[in-house]
Amino acid sequence: MSDLTILVINNYGQFCHLIHRAVRDLDMETRIIANTLSNEEILNMQPDGLILSGGPSIERIGRCEEIVAQIDIPILGICLGHQLMARAFGGKITTGKKGGYAAVNVEIIDEDEILKGLGPTTSVWASHADEVVQLPPDFINLARSDVCEIEAMRHRSKPLFGVQWHPEVSHTDKGDELLMNFFKICG
Repeated sequence: MSDLTILVINNYGQFCHLIHRAVRDLDMETRIIANTLSNEEILNMQPDGLILSGGPSIERIGRCEEIVAQIDIPILGICLGHQLMARAFGGKITTGKKGGYAAVNVEIIDEDEILKGLGPTTSVWASHADEVVQLPPDFINLARSDVCEIEAMRHRSKPLFGVQWHPEVSHTDKGDELLMNFFKICG
């Protein structure tokens, strides 16, 4: 599996380089790329999967909504990446009731392939400054918490996954397992 190439799309979040390092430390080829690249430029790099990083605001997402809607390879959205994936497919995001980073206990509703081995509950590190409040059509809610009803989701038929939390940080239990699950999907 180590011959996979995973591109991390930079949305200017403080954890973007941690995502890159976590992917690299799990023996994947990886690079951080600008969120303004064309689909053709991205596909010319022959990625096996894309990770949409978190970021400070929806105003700085570049072409991410077009990328996630138009490129047909596995994509994992983390935090803001999760939210913009939802928005790109017709979901709704809004300011969360609880902002700031904190430990959150997440209940796995549907273990699915991306959350395999994480349930029935897991402790994660997440910000809920913004959150998905309405699933897009053709998406399934995979996890919830007392803070947010849509902590994780996936598309019904495409390899598109989103998590509100940060699997790349040491505060998240089983974050490496979630990333390895994504790499299996990419392979």
